[in-house]
Amino acid sequence: MLNAFRIVAILEGISYLLLFGLGMPLKYAAKIPEPNIYIGYAHGFLFIAYVVVAIVYCMEAKCGIKRFLKYFIASLLPFGTFYVEEKYLKPLESV
Repeated sequence: MLNAFRIVAILEGISYLLLFGLGMPLKYAAKIPEPNIYIGYAHGFLFIAYVVVAIVYCMEAKCGIKRFLKYFIASLLPFGTFYVEEKYLKPLESV
């Protein structure tokens, strides 16, 4: 489950950056809304997947609600899921 969580965290972070770094400028500055639709769908799916995998992981690893809330709040911030992956999940891989 750890590897699945790491992968989803990275993909969710990439989709967040694509949505706000590419999709939004194309939609509002260049008046091209189409890419934003597909990037938005992908980001929405990956966000939900991230939260579900975080819940399952925290239940399996007995992390507690405080750790889950850190994971959840990180998903709302740009680069937050990359931080979670690097600080909390990557060190566990070597254990």
